[in-house]
Amino acid sequence: MIQMDEKTVSSEMIYDGRVLHVFKDNILLPNGEPSIREYVKHVGAVCILPLTDEGEVILERQYRYPFHEVLIEIPAGKLDGPDEDPRAAALRELREETGAVPRELHYLGDFLGSPAIMGERIRMFFARGLVFENQKLDEDEFLEVFRMPFDDLIAEILAGNIPDGKTQAAALRVAALLAKEKQQ
Repeated sequence: MIQMDEKTVSSEMIYDGRVLHVFKDNILLPNGEPSIREYVKHVGAVCILPLTDEGEVILERQYRYPFHEVLIEIPAGKLDGPDEDPRAAALRELREETGAVPRELHYLGDFLGSPAIMGERIRMFFARGLVFENQKLDEDEFLEVFRMPFDDLIAEILAGNIPDGKTQAAALRVAALLAKEKQQ
């Protein structure tokens, strides 16, 4: 097996923000040559694909500043801290953003959106058996919650109309899971 590990020589935080922490590390490449890595540390996040008993996905339209546009996404949010249980965070975010409380919550795996520069790990979940209560948005959250048939979501993703990576990954994993369930 090829040696690929890079060794950290020194690490310097060059920005310490509320959500992002940017680092510049001096490293040694596998061949022993020096190099530099700049990357962002992030506490982590969760996303949830909530599916109603009628086969509709609960989605959100939300303005995303880096792109200056409104995107369609599944509910998601960052962990409150590095030790927060991702399952508890998923239940919290789903309840706050959509009012939905699931009877079933299944872990789908992790999504690493930009692993070359970003240390954000998004844990993906699939929620079913939804019961609806009141939405409890944070003061700085502005989003529109709506429903779309699951098959339409898959079609929109495959047509290139939903660019959000975590939404794509979770939806396609759920599609595979549901197809497997139908075969059993």
